Amino acid sequence: MTKLYRSRNDKKLSGLCGGIAQWLGIDATILRVITVVAAFFSFGTVALLYIILSILVPQEPYGNFSDRHDFY
Repeated sequence: MTKLYRSRNDKKLSGLCGGIAQWLGIDATILRVITVVAAFFSFGTVALLYIILSILVPQEPYGNFSDRHDFY
């Protein structure tokens, strides 16, 4: 099982959705859309959870090039 990190190369705000999407093996854009819709319908609870997780989940280490494809 891989460890959950905030993504360094697939990020819009903090890299949390990119990291979770990579961890789950799904597309980050789909997860971002689900997160925005859930934040709207949860009256901010998901947004608060996003902020808390952005602080708690560590950022991906620099040496983790296993999933990068942009270094050709």
